[in-house]
Amino acid sequence: MKRITLLVALIFAGFTALAQQRFDIFPTKNYDVVPYRIPAIAALKDGSVVCVADYRFSRQDIGIVKDGRIDLHLRRSEDGGKTWGEIYTLVEGKGAESPDFMNVAFGDPCIVADRESNRVMVMSCAGNVAYIRGQRDYHQGIARFYSDDGGKSWSKPTDIADDIYSQFDNGKWGPARSMFVASGRVLQSRYVKVGKYYRLYCAVLQTVANGEWMNFVLFSDDFGESWSVLGGVDQAPIMKGADEAKVEELPGGGLLISSRTNNNGRNFNIFTFSDVKRGEGSWGEMAHSSKHNGGVYSDRNACNGELMVVPVRRKSDNKPMYLLLQSLPFGPQRTHVGIYYKPLESSADVASPERIAENWEGRYRVSNETSAYSTMVLQSDNSIGFLYEERELYDKRGGGYSIVYDNLSVEQITDGSYVINPRAGKKLWKSYRR
Repeated sequence: MKRITLLVALIFAGFTALAQQRFDIFPTKNYDVVPYRIPAIAALKDGSVVCVADYRFSRQDIGIVKDGRIDLHLRRSEDGGKTWGEIYTLVEGKGAESPDFMNVAFGDPCIVADRESNRVMVMSCAGNVAYIRGQRDYHQGIARFYSDDGGKSWSKPTDIADDIYSQFDNGKWGPARSMFVASGRVLQSRYVKVGKYYRLYCAVLQTVANGEWMNFVLFSDDFGESWSVLGGVDQAPIMKGADEAKVEELPGGGLLISSRTNNNGRNFNIFTFSDVKRGEGSWGEMAHSSKHNGGVYSDRNACNGELMVVPVRRKSDNKPMYLLLQSLPFGPQRTHVGIYYKPLESSADVASPERIAENWEGRYRVSNETSAYSTMVLQSDNSIGFLYEERELYDKRGGGYSIVYDNLSVEQITDGSYVINPRAGKKLWKSYRR
């Protein structure tokens, strides 16, 4: 009898531990409450975690409903995601009461925490016009916010859109009609530091003058005060059928972009630097990843997801290497969000977009329900903070999801095949250079 009791206790303890690592950061409990959407997450060096999301009074994207109000809500953990503080408002959209265009709504946030200080930056869409209706002289704003105390207090928004739009005015594809900075995690470089801060990268979706959707990548060496176009305005990594995209540094120093697509997978491309400090170089040839080449496959959905590289050790032979992660809904439609993974064993595995796109090793399902956008970050304890939309609640007015945090390990994601390798340093990184 004692053995049975002990077994039951152990099983219960296991389920309790699993439940404790998942937490509804921003709950949407029923159809009558203001819904949440669009997760963003950052991790600070002291172990704190900061999450941001849309609080959508309008129940729609910015500009779909005239004068539709959207706030940004924020929640912090000071113990690596074990417990969470109260939800509070980072910025309040004013809706129809707004004194100006920008303050009507703020949505689709992206976030980054500086690796050496308590400085945190959030950017978001802002205003009262939908992305699809934008024109050069009438488009969404790009709001920027700063915190210098780890996300506890925030500056007022600054609209930086015109500083970025103007760079494209005389470019190959003409003035930008509309532009959108992808939500989720802004990338901070591991090794590129020009000035006070390590470099930032983010991907943008742009409607160019002829109406085509393209992706570009922006970089900043002053923690988001100013932005430049990687490789210049006449280079686009995804020139046709582009959508929301994410970027990540590859071992050896290249930059990888992964873009949402309607073709049941992702589009990848790689930027190779000729001058790292100046952000000069060239993009390769885009490659599509899906079921046909053993790549990442999303069954009948097009959705935003996160891209991340982590240092690991393969348990079967103790070989140090890197692991490429891509989150997205496995499907069908927007269900079963999870993470695909692919080992990057040597420079050959990062040699071309085609090599990146093919032959991913496995995947791990996080959600068993309706689920959509997701993002992730490597926390100070080397666990992965995973933030995602789950439990869809939509009606004819629109709607949203609950935003759920889950704390994952590399070993868990890969079914025990790999473990995180926090001792991997610059020597291993440089060994991937071609």
